Amino acid sequence: MADTTDSQVTPAPAAKRDRTHYLYIAVIIAVVLGIGVGLLVPDFAKELKPVGTGFVNLIKMMISPIIFCTIVLGVGSVRKAAKVGKVGGLALAYFVAMSVVALAIGLVVGNILHPGSGMDLTDTEKGAGHEAAEEADKGLVDFALGIIPKTMVSAFTEGEVLQTLLVALLVGFALQAMGRAGEPVLRGIGHIQRLVFRILGMIMWAAPVGAFGAMAAVVGETGTDALKALATIMVGFYVTCALFILIVLGSLLRLVTGVNLFKLLKYLGREFLLILSTSSSESALPRLIAKMEHLGVSRPVVGITVPTGYSFNLDGTMIYLTMSSLFIAEAMDQPLGVGEQISLLLFMMIASKGAAGVSGSGIAVLASGLQSHKPGLVDGVGLIIGVDRFMSEARALTNFAGNAVATLLIGTWTKEVDRERVDLVLDGKLPFDEKTLLDESAHQPEGAATAEEPANGLPVQPGSSDKKSLTT
Repeated sequence: MADTTDSQVTPAPAAKRDRTHYLYIAVIIAVVLGIGVGLLVPDFAKELKPVGTGFVNLIKMMISPIIFCTIVLGVGSVRKAAKVGKVGGLALAYFVAMSVVALAIGLVVGNILHPGSGMDLTDTEKGAGHEAAEEADKGLVDFALGIIPKTMVSAFTEGEVLQTLLVALLVGFALQAMGRAGEPVLRGIGHIQRLVFRILGMIMWAAPVGAFGAMAAVVGETGTDALKALATIMVGFYVTCALFILIVLGSLLRLVTGVNLFKLLKYLGREFLLILSTSSSESALPRLIAKMEHLGVSRPVVGITVPTGYSFNLDGTMIYLTMSSLFIAEAMDQPLGVGEQISLLLFMMIASKGAAGVSGSGIAVLASGLQSHKPGLVDGVGLIIGVDRFMSEARALTNFAGNAVATLLIGTWTKEVDRERVDLVLDGKLPFDEKTLLDESAHQPEGAATAEEPANGLPVQPGSSDKKSLTT
């Protein structure tokens, strides 16, 4: 009888194989094909630019609702508003400190390389520099006022990250103050979050097409002549960004959290590939939020640190501004003294915060900063506009790595990281769900209290150290 019963036992269903690795193999192939098309038929390649732009716009479409849901769920489910303020204050202090470090590193490398020597400037390039300056934001006052949306809904329709952040914080604090009465709203937002992440997962299947169009267009527009002429500044910039990530961020991450930087970079490998193929760090913003939550950092820390970091923690942009300013000064035979270099770059560090979200913000901040502080150098901005798109990839990759590291650091300092879960995830024992971009185990049916979800039914990310501070 026992034998019969044993023979009738149904075997456990095999786990579904993750087929998304084929998607990213396709992205790599698309990038290679895009480079080939850009070199062989540049005129045709330029016409493919809308393909890449369309894919990035699809990703950007999802950023505001994902940020809103993440922050509201994180802030709305903690007891004390002071906890949120602590995370935000610590994050901003860290961002300023790292900006200064990045500027200093760029300053040292720029003075060693002298990359602008021997460059010639044409009249067309002079005009391009002034056009770029006009595209930047007018000042910090306009920037501060721009954080306030015209309506609560316009924060989503206009796609402004900081406006969405403000609205989400207000809603989160309001739900926090409502206590149990706000729990149905939190559960509803939890369902909406799962919906928008599922939509994002669907959009990601268009990544190969978007990568092909973006890469073909940038190679077709730039050509090899500009790359050869500006090889010194490009190679120097890429090497400096790599050293910053490996030495500065890697050392800081190891000392504070004990996490190996290479494991973290491997965990975020698909996001780096996405940024490399689209030249936009925003294309990986929604996935960074999902992956840092999965890693074990609590929702409040992820929801506040990542969106704020995308506007204020621009390590790659700081290095770019430093080296580009020195490059232009050398190229125009107007070398800057040490005092002038420091004052100009501190000015640009502040100005860059006012250009968050501006398309091509790196070149726009560079041009507007020079125009305000050293007008005679604005003409030289046109020298690097031709290869700015290639440099923007290094900027985006460095900014992204800086924000990933910052999230772990802030989480560690505020004791909002499940360290055991971090090790399990980075060792590959808790794989990220590429289909939903969420841990569905964290969302049980209403009323089904589990170890990961209290009886009030609020969705809680596994590994979140915020469990004990939920509203009861």
